[in-house]
Amino acid sequence: MQEMNEFVRQRIDKLNCFKEIGISPYGGRFDKSQNIDSLVKSYEEGRGVRTAGRITALREHGKSSFFDLRDSSAKIQVYIKQNTIGDEVYNNIFKRLDIGDILGVEGKLCKTRTGEITIAASEITLLAKGLRPLPEKWHGLKDIEIRYRQRYVDLMVNEDVRRVFELRSKIISKIRSFLDGKDFLEVETPMMHSLAGGAAGEPFKTHHKALDIDLYLRLAPELYLKRLLVGGFDKVYEVNRNFRNEGISIRHNPEFTMLEVYEAYSDCEGMMRLTEELFSYVAKEVLGTLKIKFGEQDIDLTTPWPRWSFADEIKKRYDIASDDPAKEWIRKLKEKGVDFKGKDITRSQIVNIISEMLEPETKDKPMFVVDLFSELCPLAKRKKDNPLLTDRFELFIGGMEVANAYSELNDPIEQKKRFKEQLVGQEGIKKIDEDFVTALEYGMPPAGGLGIGIDRLVMLFLNQPSIRDVILFPQLKPEK
Repeated sequence: MQEMNEFVRQRIDKLNCFKEIGISPYGGRFDKSQNIDSLVKSYEEGRGVRTAGRITALREHGKSSFFDLRDSSAKIQVYIKQNTIGDEVYNNIFKRLDIGDILGVEGKLCKTRTGEITIAASEITLLAKGLRPLPEKWHGLKDIEIRYRQRYVDLMVNEDVRRVFELRSKIISKIRSFLDGKDFLEVETPMMHSLAGGAAGEPFKTHHKALDIDLYLRLAPELYLKRLLVGGFDKVYEVNRNFRNEGISIRHNPEFTMLEVYEAYSDCEGMMRLTEELFSYVAKEVLGTLKIKFGEQDIDLTTPWPRWSFADEIKKRYDIASDDPAKEWIRKLKEKGVDFKGKDITRSQIVNIISEMLEPETKDKPMFVVDLFSELCPLAKRKKDNPLLTDRFELFIGGMEVANAYSELNDPIEQKKRFKEQLVGQEGIKKIDEDFVTALEYGMPPAGGLGIGIDRLVMLFLNQPSIRDVILFPQLKPEK
């Protein structure tokens, strides 16, 4: 820390020197003729250019020097000569620059003897003096904790990290392009709800002073989006932020991004086709291939994707049927070595435990998990041939759930009954959303609904091991 303070002190001394000679260490507007990548690609010998960026390397050679300048697009070498820019600028400004400072440069394009495209500077403008040295002299930031806490430094020094977030933006852009091309309407729904609902989970609670009411950060936008189907919109989607007051792991962050899509007159089967098309389109547009790598797994996204019956699998493995009572489920699972720590455990909790144990092995292919028990989803229609199962799927890729969809329940009487059942033992859901039931009473068309975890999709497509690697500012414990 003493060494760091010394570096900072030296830079503050330089900053004060700039002020003493009338140079603003934090300049104003600087009009760039092009970004660095563009001017490199359109190279023309002797052409005048104006650009700006951060100094990432300095190589002094007496009365002339080279430095590397980087903006968000690329890096370029700059050549500066004392007899070109003048003694005062060279000695009083350039000589006091450090790696990390932000600089505007004007000059002409040329190539060195080694063929490297370079700007021969005729004028430089200090735009921001950095007071802290960049980590490891630009060789990269290695400490993961610091990378997440100081993402701005991580982005400065790790080009691969910047590339991940550039591609994340492109993935979301292509999702929008795909849905817009199919005449879906992008909408925005409230992030603060008077009732916690639309998904299972513990909500974050806040208080609105003017109205003097408690509000909840949304668990999901589902109930509002389905109100729009009632209102007459046939195809809607939202790229939304959701909040769950739950644990943090490599696949969970309390604030996360979801895509939710609703299509009137469709169903679970229609959502399967839409999901396959969407994933294939985005993979081709962003990655240029349907073959991706996630961890050590090579995954082929070529459609159609297979289906895996949850009900059939637990019948085969544990002899459990959907109409068995909860006590029978526990007995059969204990016989197979499953340990239940809680005494009062609900059927839904048991099903979730089984789901975790039975996550399908999807080493080289996406898989739709179907025939899920109805108590897992109070908002989905039941299967006509077996009302204990829902017309729903969960999509697993690389052993990770990335999407969920079903045929939407549009029977208001059945929906109210399900809501009442959901109140028993369900965390977060404390009251029935009577207004949503009222909306259904006006008539909602049959529909399919789809939710895709954007953060997990980005993890998958860009082969990132943790959700914190695809969220710019993940939630962390405060530093002591």
